[in-house]
Amino acid sequence: QVQLVESGGGLVQPGGSLRLSCGVSGTVFSIYTMGWYRQAPGKERELVARIVKSDSTNYAESVKGRFTISRDNGKNTTYLQMNSLKPEDTAVYYCNVGVYTRYSPDAYTTYWGQGTQVTVSS
Repeated sequence: QVQLVESGGGLVQPGGSLRLSCGVSGTVFSIYTMGWYRQAPGKERELVARIVKSDSTNYAESVKGRFTISRDNGKNTTYLQMNSLKPEDTAVYYCNVGVYTRYSPDAYTTYWGQGTQVTVSS
């Protein structure tokens, strides 16, 4: 069993910053991908940022230059630093990881966190 614990959401004014964290625990052999998605009311869930084990990253166009994803492999944790926040960044942010639970290509599974609310408003 794999558990994800997210933290760091909240209310911030436009132009402000927040840092989200997502810690992974449980039966983990290796974490391949770590990423953040978001879902605003009435909209579909969308990818915000993703980082793979090689530290290669990709971002949604709307957050490039403002958000930075990173990972601490020793702590099985990923972070999303969000700067210059805009009202349109308001959403529930979900952590997503791709995990090998043992040394086998058949043992790859993705997991979701419970979500953390980010509200950007004056």
